[in-house]
Amino acid sequence: MEEDANQFPTKELLDNVLIVEDERDELEAPEFQVEFLPPAAEKGADSGGRRRPGNADADPGGKKTAAPARFQACGLRGTLGRLETLREEKELLVRKTRGELRACRQRIELIAKQQASVAAEVAAGREANNTASVGRLQAVSRRLCTELDDERALQSQLRAALLKSESAVWHIAIQKGQLEDVQASAQEEEAAARKGLRAHAAEQLHREEEALKKAERNRLLRVRKAMHLQKEHGLRHQKLVEDAKKNHKIAVKFLKASLGRIREQEREKEMGSQEHMKRRMDAVLALKNSISANRETLRKFQAWGQARAELAEQKAQAQKEMILAQGGDAFRHLFHQRQRQELEAQNRAFEEQQRLRKQEIVGRILKEEAAGETRRKRRSSPTKATGRLTLRDETWGYISDVCEDRGTVALPRNLPQDSEAVSPPRASQLLEAISYESVQGDSGNITWEHDTLAEPEIPGLWQEDYKPNQVPKEEVDGKPVGGTKMDKDILARTMEQLRSRVTHSQVASGHEFKGRPFNSKPKLIHFKDFDVGKVYRKKITLINATHTTNHCKLVGVEEHLRDFVRVDFDPPGPMSAGMSCEVLVTFKPMINKDLEGSVSFLAQTGGFSVPLKCSTKKCMLSLDKELIDFGSYVVGETASRIVTLTNVGGLGTKFKFLRASESCEMDISQSVAKTSSLFTYGDKGIYDKITTSFSEQKIEGNESPPADMTSQKESGKLDGKKQEEGRPAESEGVTMSTVMTVPPNEEQTEISLGEVAEGEIGPFGSIKVPVIFTPIIPGAVYTKFKVVFKNQQCPTLYFRVTGVAIDVPVWVPKPSVDLKICMYDRLYQDSILVHTRSKAALRLKFEVCEELRGHMELLPETGYIQAQSSCAVQLKFLPRQSLPEDAGKYFDKESRVLEAPMTIRVADQIKPVGFTVHAVVTTSDLELSPSAVDFGHCTVYEAVRTQVSLCNLSLLPQGFGFVGLPKFVDVQPSDGFGTILPLETLQLDVIFQPTKAKEYNFELVCKSEINRCFKLSCRAVGVRPPLGLSHYQVKFAATSLYHTSVATLYVINSHVSMSSLTHSAPRVGSEDVSPVGPTTFEFLPPPDSPITISPLVGTVLPGKRCLVQVAFRPVLPTKLILQEALQTLTKEAEVKSPCKDTVTQRKDLRRQSSTLRLQGRDHPPQASTTQAAKLQKLDLKPRGCLPESGCPSSATNQFWGPGGKGTEAEAGRRGRGAEHSSLSAPCPTPSPHNTLYLELWCPAVAPSLVVTSDKGKTIFNFGDIAVGHRGIKKVSIQNISPEDLTVEFSVLNPSGPFILLTPIGKLPAGETQVLTLSFSPRESILARETLDIITKRDTLSLTLVGTGVASTITCSIEGDVLDMGYVIAGESVSSSFKLQNSSALPIRFSMQLDSLSSSRRGKSQQRLPQFLAFPAQRTEVVGTQNHSGQSVFSVIPVEGVIDPGKTQDFTVTFSPDHESRYFSDRLQVVLFGKKLSHQILLKGAAREHMMFVEGGDPLDVPVESLTVIPTCDPEHREEAEELKPILVTLDYVQLDTDMPAPPATRELQVGCIRTTQLSPKKTVEFSLDGAASLQHKGFTIEPSRGFVERGQTKTISISWLPPADFDLDHPLVVSALLQLKGDVKETYKVFFVAQVVSGP
Repeated sequence: MEEDANQFPTKELLDNVLIVEDERDELEAPEFQVEFLPPAAEKGADSGGRRRPGNADADPGGKKTAAPARFQACGLRGTLGRLETLREEKELLVRKTRGELRACRQRIELIAKQQASVAAEVAAGREANNTASVGRLQAVSRRLCTELDDERALQSQLRAALLKSESAVWHIAIQKGQLEDVQASAQEEEAAARKGLRAHAAEQLHREEEALKKAERNRLLRVRKAMHLQKEHGLRHQKLVEDAKKNHKIAVKFLKASLGRIREQEREKEMGSQEHMKRRMDAVLALKNSISANRETLRKFQAWGQARAELAEQKAQAQKEMILAQGGDAFRHLFHQRQRQELEAQNRAFEEQQRLRKQEIVGRILKEEAAGETRRKRRSSPTKATGRLTLRDETWGYISDVCEDRGTVALPRNLPQDSEAVSPPRASQLLEAISYESVQGDSGNITWEHDTLAEPEIPGLWQEDYKPNQVPKEEVDGKPVGGTKMDKDILARTMEQLRSRVTHSQVASGHEFKGRPFNSKPKLIHFKDFDVGKVYRKKITLINATHTTNHCKLVGVEEHLRDFVRVDFDPPGPMSAGMSCEVLVTFKPMINKDLEGSVSFLAQTGGFSVPLKCSTKKCMLSLDKELIDFGSYVVGETASRIVTLTNVGGLGTKFKFLRASESCEMDISQSVAKTSSLFTYGDKGIYDKITTSFSEQKIEGNESPPADMTSQKESGKLDGKKQEEGRPAESEGVTMSTVMTVPPNEEQTEISLGEVAEGEIGPFGSIKVPVIFTPIIPGAVYTKFKVVFKNQQCPTLYFRVTGVAIDVPVWVPKPSVDLKICMYDRLYQDSILVHTRSKAALRLKFEVCEELRGHMELLPETGYIQAQSSCAVQLKFLPRQSLPEDAGKYFDKESRVLEAPMTIRVADQIKPVGFTVHAVVTTSDLELSPSAVDFGHCTVYEAVRTQVSLCNLSLLPQGFGFVGLPKFVDVQPSDGFGTILPLETLQLDVIFQPTKAKEYNFELVCKSEINRCFKLSCRAVGVRPPLGLSHYQVKFAATSLYHTSVATLYVINSHVSMSSLTHSAPRVGSEDVSPVGPTTFEFLPPPDSPITISPLVGTVLPGKRCLVQVAFRPVLPTKLILQEALQTLTKEAEVKSPCKDTVTQRKDLRRQSSTLRLQGRDHPPQASTTQAAKLQKLDLKPRGCLPESGCPSSATNQFWGPGGKGTEAEAGRRGRGAEHSSLSAPCPTPSPHNTLYLELWCPAVAPSLVVTSDKGKTIFNFGDIAVGHRGIKKVSIQNISPEDLTVEFSVLNPSGPFILLTPIGKLPAGETQVLTLSFSPRESILARETLDIITKRDTLSLTLVGTGVASTITCSIEGDVLDMGYVIAGESVSSSFKLQNSSALPIRFSMQLDSLSSSRRGKSQQRLPQFLAFPAQRTEVVGTQNHSGQSVFSVIPVEGVIDPGKTQDFTVTFSPDHESRYFSDRLQVVLFGKKLSHQILLKGAAREHMMFVEGGDPLDVPVESLTVIPTCDPEHREEAEELKPILVTLDYVQLDTDMPAPPATRELQVGCIRTTQLSPKKTVEFSLDGAASLQHKGFTIEPSRGFVERGQTKTISISWLPPADFDLDHPLVVSALLQLKGDVKETYKVFFVAQVVSGP
């Protein structure tokens, strides 16, 4: 045994534990089979029990074996517990089995005793010849024998089970003993390993402490070095500041001198400008007065014209009356007179036009002469024209001829060379001729205008159609007068080319230039703060920004700027790229108003413009501060602060500083007669003349540069003064007074203003006003001041002044020390400066409030300050976590603000000096939410992503990073590193991908920049599913819309062995390995996806694989189709009717869109060829967790393929919502964790063939077609591909109902063909077939659906039997029923009676009569018929049509002519003349009298004899009536049990027929005689007598119990008389036959 024990080391203990667990599973099986441990396991257990404790110490790798030892110990303890539980269960089972065995033995003994007693009773019964009792006892004996055999078989089974259970208990006891020894040795080894771990931990702790000390020393060294560098930097900065101040003082001195000289020069210029402006204003006022006088004269002339018109009207009226009195035609005379006047007016207009043309010609000649004179003066050697007359000489000759009334003289083209006699007239002579001709006129046409001497000051002012002398552009040649004809032609062609194409595109190096052709520098022409009447000039530079040579031409300025802005631009000609030219813009403001516009230019590549802006002077005032805090001053001292009032505008104003409680009244005058108002007149012509007169005045010299703002300030002041002083008294103006009154308040004499409290501030100037604080009484002082201005547009400005008067000689310049934002457990320092005014040294003591002494410190605590000097105190602030509780009222927990009062106590002084330390204390915590993450179960083929929130609880930004991440975990974004802002929350993705199946428990560490660690606990369960996929990613080929692509993959079950050495065994975490066996899988595609998987569910055997087909059928979304179609319709409507009314267009579009929506609901239309290929990524997600367990985790599963962990880019891409498919493969034991994921890439493209008919549907429903009929459908298909296609068709079912009538062979590109399909159902079925139209590009599938409808109706009669009841012979009764058409087609019906059928007659002649046949063989449904030959039954209507869903009512009439109980017939419902739908059996009975009896056993045949039974004569009628028998048989069933059997019962029905005949009695009485004698024999009859109303029936119940002396071998036969009294009296003899029968 010792040798065997040494062969198995301790490492096999876990294998032993697994074997025991397997045995436990086997013991729990229903068969209770127990298998013993293999020899190797027993040897391992023995060796484990005999190991020495010292082996653990001798093991050099104790650290490595410590963890396995603990696992072994835990496994052993669990195994022992399970064995103990199993042993108790087995013992309980043994006890239970023994009890059952004892009970079984007792039942066997009891059955044996019962058998003995039954045998004795059987013997006694046989002796007594009691056959019934013997039979019953024999049955009991057989039952007891069967029970005895069953009990014996059960006894043998219980014995076998008891033996197995006892052997299992013994085996468990042996295993428990072996494992207890193994547990003891494992505990010893665990103790030794724990001791080694403690020693290793102590050593590791010592190393960590040494490293921490070293890091602290390095940190202190860095702090000292940083403080030294900061001190050096401060000294260097102080020196630079002092040097800058010195240089600034020197520069200010020289600047003031320069500004003084410049201001003097500007003042002189401004005086001259004001004098010039005054003279111009006087001229404008004189012009205004002259215009008023002229207007008055015009009004007088208009009055004279009206009077003259009235006088002329009176004359015409008098003349008309005179002509009428003479008998003439007044109308004709007036008409001729009006024609003469119109002709004279036309002549005068023509003469006036000629005169104007002459003046224009003279003006042109004079201008040309002046220009020629100028050119002759400039030439050094002028050339003289000889030989022939020039164009000017010819023109002068023509004008002289016209002036001398020579008629129209044509200018000759070529004059002879000796035509020197013709000399041009002098200018003076020409003017005299023109003036003389202009004043000549017909003496008869002199009007009243010649009677007045009033003439306008400006020629043509009184004429409405007057136009100044302007030369039309069409009549001016491009060249000066005298140019050659060739020059004119060249110029004309050039101008025509320019007009035809002003601009064209510029292409250089194959690139077309687009954009602004010239760049302006500056980009904006801004005339700022201008004065009316001055002239401003600015130069701009235009730079050619194109790629090649370009031209530039000035177009002009906008209309509203032409009166003020003039642009001087000399076109430089072609300009190369990058070259520039200058443009001079002159602005002469005439009105005081802001102007905006642009200067337009035209380049070779297009036009461009430079924006122009002119802004008036404005007053923009502001104060540099709103609060002046003097701080603390001792009483008696004086402090001063400066408040600066700044004007950044170009207009000055008067100001005044006042207290807010004082009232101020200032005259704010606004003069209406400003310079701008002088030029705002409605008369545009006068305004043009004024502008022209002003523009003729030349202003020499250039404007001062814009940078010289000082001169503008001075000129603004002088301008304001001149406007105030020189304003005339009669000018119109409005004076507004603003009075501000405030309730009187106590004046603060401690705070006052300096000497400069009011005055005038110029443009771009500033005024410094001193504010003086002279504390008188200790305490706080507060005063509010305001600044008011004369300019009403300037708002009132306010500022506040505060100060504190103290009487302490020691003070702190900074009474409030702000430490900004501080973190807990971090040290912050600051230096506090203390001053003294005392002339002696003082001892100071620095105190911190008691609540904050653990967090704040002042060093030194005690010190001396010298006379009239200062000292510094060091403040150290180290906030602890307990600061909110310790500080109390000094700390606001909501805002985290700390206000700590500090005290400086001065020796021999009662009142201390205080100052306050302010700080915002914040934490440095980073919060991870949630604090623990459970990834749940994740397979090794996927990754799980969950979001974690990282919240910065601090008010300062912090850097963070996740360090020491395991290989199977990734944190994104930025790999878990970054900076988080104050109070910000970041969402981080934690991605987990297991590498093997086990349970994971780990922590993620997030470190902040101050080396604080925050941990996130994570756990997960790695799962290796029992199934795998051959491909985890499927990429479909480009698939046409509404077509199908199929991919194939395999589901593989590679789990063939329980051994983990050959392959990775499938398991869930650390659970047992999944058993080897068939495994079931299920695919769970998402709803509404174009993916079809076949099969969805299957089972895979070990080592086998299952073929799976994945089909992809893309469809076009209806929403996208509607959107594209609506856009197309909108564009077509815009192109087709651009001028259509807007309202009509909207109505049409709404109608078209609504129609499109209705079409889109049925099926999406055809796909266009321009539709781009779309890539769809479909996600097949698992259905969720099974009902047996909850969801494992809230994390999101992302598939990364079977190769392990994906790359960072892949993780980021899939984390952004990439869609994937999933595969669910549960094991035989339902588990939600065995899930695989399948990724599908599905591109869709446009098809080559589309259906154009029926809104693009590919499913054609023929609808409901009656069987035997035929339906036709036509389908239009179109080839939308760019090439011709050869078309083939799939074969339809030859036996099916669908047929392709018109196949085609070829379909050209863009054409449409029509296919004809038919549907002919042969039976009532739902037919469905697919017709594939096959081309070389793709296949178009058409689904054909049709329903063959059989004609079906439903009948309202239940059981297809219509019983008409009893009727008196010779009368009739009717009943109705309904037939409903439940099909979708109208049905034609016909009603047929078998009694009227011709086929019945032929059959009846070939067979024997029915009354001769056996009752069971009778099949004839037509019973007794009328003797008269008429049909007993009739139906209305006989035939007709029932619409779909409608109901047809039918009436059946029963008319018997003699008495019989067997009237019957069959009614057949035939549809469409050939289909039998229903068969209804019609029954009825007839009586000659009103009473009848039903019930009892039949005593006659249902078919009457062929002979007619003669009726009895009245003498023998009563005797015949008494002989009517009724047989009632009652069978009493005797049961084998002791329970009494129910009595035998029968019923008789007594009825009274409702009749229309008159009868003396309306009821029927009945009575049964001999009821008492029947009762003695066991019969009970209720009721024995009574009466029945007409149309009603009554039931007579008969029951029988056998009496005690009843003989079972002889049936009981008794009779009684039943009498019925109605219209006649009938007597029935009722025979009661009773017998006893044995039960089943």
